[in-house]
Amino acid sequence: MAFDIAVLTTGDELLNGDLADTNTGSIAAALSRHGYRLRCSLSVPDQEKEIIAALCYLRQHVQAVIVTGGLGSTSDDLTARAAARATGQALAINEQALAMVQRWFTARNRQMEPSNQRQALLPIEALPLPNPLGTAPGFRLRETNCELFFLPGVPSEMQAMFEQSVLPMLQQLHPPGAPLKQRSFKLFGLAEPKIDRMIPYSRLPQGINVAFALDYPLVQVKLRAGGEDADTRLDQAEALLIEVLGDYLMAKNGETAEGNVGKLLVAAGLTLSLAESCTGGLIASLLTSQPGASAFLERGAVTYADSAKLDWLQVPLPILQQHGAVSDPCARAMAIGLRRAADTDLALAVTGIAGPDGGTEEKPVGTVFISLASSNGVHVKGYRFNGNREKIQRMSAYMALEWLRRFAVRQLED
Repeated sequence: MAFDIAVLTTGDELLNGDLADTNTGSIAAALSRHGYRLRCSLSVPDQEKEIIAALCYLRQHVQAVIVTGGLGSTSDDLTARAAARATGQALAINEQALAMVQRWFTARNRQMEPSNQRQALLPIEALPLPNPLGTAPGFRLRETNCELFFLPGVPSEMQAMFEQSVLPMLQQLHPPGAPLKQRSFKLFGLAEPKIDRMIPYSRLPQGINVAFALDYPLVQVKLRAGGEDADTRLDQAEALLIEVLGDYLMAKNGETAEGNVGKLLVAAGLTLSLAESCTGGLIASLLTSQPGASAFLERGAVTYADSAKLDWLQVPLPILQQHGAVSDPCARAMAIGLRRAADTDLALAVTGIAGPDGGTEEKPVGTVFISLASSNGVHVKGYRFNGNREKIQRMSAYMALEWLRRFAVRQLED
């Protein structure tokens, strides 16, 4: 029998664009890993009638509802009261929940505010759920045909409580089916339709499901399979995928593109310096987000203004006057000057117009030049990227990573 689960997120900030809903994705991923099915999700504002309506609707269609948000100590935290009215219960101070709140403050030598007491005001049949990271206890309500779990909206608190309390209860209620096995691939340089045409579907083992997702500018391809021989069939499918798309593969499964670039540079024994203009340090940020970056990254400079290019990188003034900062000659001079100053194996420079202003007919927004200096010489290429400022910066940064990846791979193959 199917055991369908729904997620209900509450909060005005989720619906007016102030905050993105990350809780639904976190819960969905955790459920999938453990063999459960998320049937649907809803988001409603901080309005009691809206929360009640959503609860009444969902409990008629699924066997479990996981609710996040609205358990704080302020007047707009209405989830507990809405849950009580939706299930026909009264609200009362739950002594067990109150003790949880008090322990949180005592453990931190902090004075508990009177408003925090309302976090223990729960439906009379509620079973409190401990919150190891915050003041607000969660709670569980048991209905005849549906289980309701209520968790705080703060992602870190929600995730900890889901793993420690909700998941074990779900496993007691309904032992999960075998989770689908998955392999994921992050590709750069090809659009989804092109990737879709290149995948040899007719050669894939039976029962392999292919799905796509976008983590701009990377395209994710996910292979999923179930059954006892899932790993064997996924191994075969992975080999086929790498056969046709391996040149564009930046990372797979739990890897990151930036992490793999760093590993390749270390394996090839290459040191790197960076001069970033339009990317504003994004390339350095990506590379240093992974541990061990000091093994290859010597320095990174955000040479945004012309004065920085002149001073730090020794770009000749005539180049800036005749060609401008966003040009092939400037990118080339940036990389040469940086490599001379840093004495690294590689020096990578990026200069461009990320917008929304600053473009011209000759050099529109999205014009970007990348240059890589090495002992083999200096390579420069110009691009015209599309999208808003963030997309142009991310595309520029990942294109730079792709240059580094391919250079390191060639070094290792030689």
